[in-house]
Amino acid sequence: MLPLLEHPLTRGLDLDDPRTTALRARIIARKGFLRRIYLEWYDTIAALLPAGAGSVIELGAGAGFLRERVPGLIVSDIVPAPGADITADAGALPFGTGSLRGIVMTNVLHHLPSPDDFLREAARCLRGGGRVIMLEPWVTPWSTAVYQRLHHERFDPLAKDWRTHGAGPLSRANGALPWIMMQRDRARLEREHPLLRVTLIRPTMPFRYLLSGGLASRLGLPAWSFGLAGTLERMGGALAARAAMFAYVVLTRE
Repeated sequence: MLPLLEHPLTRGLDLDDPRTTALRARIIARKGFLRRIYLEWYDTIAALLPAGAGSVIELGAGAGFLRERVPGLIVSDIVPAPGADITADAGALPFGTGSLRGIVMTNVLHHLPSPDDFLREAARCLRGGGRVIMLEPWVTPWSTAVYQRLHHERFDPLAKDWRTHGAGPLSRANGALPWIMMQRDRARLEREHPLLRVTLIRPTMPFRYLLSGGLASRLGLPAWSFGLAGTLERMGGALAARAAMFAYVVLTRE
């Protein structure tokens, strides 16, 4: 990104610097259009949670505020972070067998160093009917062009395995990984993790995140235009879905 377009709060900071998380929270609070995007994501995630017994944990909460939409949420991150209740590794969750009804995550799976370890832990910790609910980058011709040209994270739909690459918890990534696991390599997922069944893939949001300017840019549309932008996306119908940059994905524990 051009230096003049970078957000002044995080300009020059390493992605893996703990200070970046707190500053990103301030960016979300100040950019009304971007905050509305997060609220839409969070409301959808909350609506997809199953009822009944068991706790809900958020992995990799970062700068988010999902607790506002999910009462009693256990907020975690891989490193100590403001607002987090616990520090938790997705590959070694500190919860008893069958104790959770939900594991929720926003833009986290594609950073994990070992997705297989996470899926095994999710299957162990979730009760029957419990869900992993995530919002992740998705592969479409449009999203691939955008992510590979305009985004700092690796985005490789042709990767031969499920590994991520990079040195730290945020810089390590393959943004195409959720699509690889849930769609391209679905047969492997079902074979190696039979207790977790893909019950929803809902592509979403081809343009609005770009229009928000995201977390890294000083640019972004004003909050008052959010409803209009959403209406224009919905008018795109199936074409908009084929250009989606994200997807909601649900895995349900058998």
